[in-house]
Amino acid sequence: MEAIRFLHTADLHLDSPFKGMAAGPNELARLQQSTFSAFDRFIDYAVKVRPDFIVIVGDLYDGEDRSLRAQIRFQQGMQRLYEKEIPVFITYGNHDHLAGSWTRVSLPANVQTFSEEVEQKQLTIRGEKVFLHGFSYPQRHVTEPMIADYPVASDEGIHIGLLHGSVAGDAEHAVYAPFTVSELQEKNYHYWALGHIHKRQQLAEDPPVVYPGNLQGRHRKEQGIKGFYDVSITRGKTSLNFVRTSDIVFSRLTVSCEGIDYADDWVTRCQETIDRFIAESGNAVVELIMEDTEGLAGDLQRASSEWEWLDILREQYSGIEPFVWITSIDWPAVSNEELPAALLEPVEQTLASWPADEWQGLVKDLYSHRAGRYLESLTANDMEQLKQQTAALLAAELLKER
Repeated sequence: MEAIRFLHTADLHLDSPFKGMAAGPNELARLQQSTFSAFDRFIDYAVKVRPDFIVIVGDLYDGEDRSLRAQIRFQQGMQRLYEKEIPVFITYGNHDHLAGSWTRVSLPANVQTFSEEVEQKQLTIRGEKVFLHGFSYPQRHVTEPMIADYPVASDEGIHIGLLHGSVAGDAEHAVYAPFTVSELQEKNYHYWALGHIHKRQQLAEDPPVVYPGNLQGRHRKEQGIKGFYDVSITRGKTSLNFVRTSDIVFSRLTVSCEGIDYADDWVTRCQETIDRFIAESGNAVVELIMEDTEGLAGDLQRASSEWEWLDILREQYSGIEPFVWITSIDWPAVSNEELPAALLEPVEQTLASWPADEWQGLVKDLYSHRAGRYLESLTANDMEQLKQQTAALLAAELLKER
């Protein structure tokens, strides 16, 4: 049989507010536009190669209100696919579940949406029947397993499963519609198109069980190149080709300060590191991690605040292409040997003793404000980093006064 070709994407999060980003209005506007730019690249590719169909596995929109701007842009993309007679199959996920409230925008006839119950949709491609199985989230939290509702594949045609969910017992992500790989394999499908996890990964090869990741990283935890899969499948073989769509790449860059004696040399070294990265990756949002600092870290931290150093570096890339935004500079901790222990130990002990609920209480008012939707939830790791940064900032300020 001739190969069946389809595109597999998920987690578009169109019009994402880019939570936790400390940036100016121009930079935030560029960041927010990046989800649309990545989506446009996806549509451009589809129009060019004209696959047999497309599957989009949940979280097309960033919130249950499905912003009007995001819906219009999505509708325009679907219209372009309609004009090329490319069918699109959609499931909605935990972010854009069916119980949300939004101003509705019509979609063209080439788009089919799965209901809240697991159902089967069918199309015929060059005489070969293709069966797609999936469901949309009826509300935000679908925490019970849904895999039992997926039918076992018949011997007829090609079977593809669409599932927005996570592996049972996965401690790194919120568990929705949990499953095990063996449960998926028992269905005898030819391909499992997954969504929900924003990291590209293949959980199994026979059959392929695949997370494509999202089209565009949205914060420091979503680093690296993002995109989708172009899949060709027959009864005996499946091939996957990853296609990049990232408009902006998030990354952590390590800067060696070895041999640096002067502040201007440090600025140059940082620029060289950033320039090498953007030459390969294009537009970027980066965190700078200093290493090999020896005495330099203390000297520079005493000289000025991190915000001033950030401003100096950011000015080097202001208004130019590729777009670069530097979010932070991470220095090794300043030695506290010069400071009396009595100055720092009480503060460090207090910070270390604060339980998680006290940290959450401190930021409760901030997160309850309408601006809270732009902030990431604090994880245990975030709290630990805040403690370390607070102690380091205090040490640096005290050393300035000595």
